[in-house]
Amino acid sequence: MSRADVVLEGALRRPNPLWALGLLRSELVTTVRRWRTLALLGVLAAVPVLVGIAVKIETRSGAPVGGGNGEGPAFITQITNNGLFLVFTALAATLPFFLPMAVGVVAGDAVAGEAGAGTLRYLLVAPAGRTRLLLTKYTTVMAFCVLATLVVAVSALAVGALLFPLGELTTISGTRISFTEGLGRALLIALVVAASLVGVAALGLFVSTLTNSGIAAMATTVGLLITVQIVDQIPQLHVVQPYLFSHYWLSFADVMRDPVYWDDLVKNLGLQALYAAVFGSAAWARFTAKDISV
Repeated sequence: MSRADVVLEGALRRPNPLWALGLLRSELVTTVRRWRTLALLGVLAAVPVLVGIAVKIETRSGAPVGGGNGEGPAFITQITNNGLFLVFTALAATLPFFLPMAVGVVAGDAVAGEAGAGTLRYLLVAPAGRTRLLLTKYTTVMAFCVLATLVVAVSALAVGALLFPLGELTTISGTRISFTEGLGRALLIALVVAASLVGVAALGLFVSTLTNSGIAAMATTVGLLITVQIVDQIPQLHVVQPYLFSHYWLSFADVMRDPVYWDDLVKNLGLQALYAAVFGSAAWARFTAKDISV
């Protein structure tokens, strides 16, 4: 029995308060089981492997590894001393494009994919209603944000442990912290990175409500992502850059300061909440008024 048949059968029965939880579980399982999603997660998991192997080869050849002032991708200079830094480096490498692209693809397909496949009208027959269905879709996308970020972090931690030593590590401020504390900060950084994708998720969901083509919604979301990234790099547009959802993404490096520098982190999280509120409301307004004919 297909998912649409299960939903339709549930709609014909008396509404159950736990129905929404069943729908959320169904959405999560369906999203994760898609070949496209598995391929995206596979690519994300491969990035730390490639970075780790590249650093290991450079180290053996005696070539200097990376450079910088200790922020973002410059964590790569510390990988040979402590494999835990591969987690920070992998997140910094995937955050500008790979992670938000994966989220954009999943978010863009959330509603438009159902409409294009003809299953959206069956979902709307169920007693949850459009608002609850849209919330379920958004919750699923946010869960994917966490999953995708953890895939990168766990892969990087495993590769870092296999190829490099682990132990105490030096923060950006120059102080030494234990491996346990460093692991805790790595988890905090992963959660900050996942939260940094909330704005992209809301934007993708809004775009998904504008069309019945999943491919068009995904392409538009990724296109907007690339455009914002370009605008954020043009010095002449510095006035608008603090309002772009990607502007404070690499502020997660401040978690590795001692004490933690919270200013840019708070700005980043506040900006993501603003984008989620604006585009989430726009998605709700569009979806609740949308004529579902397929």
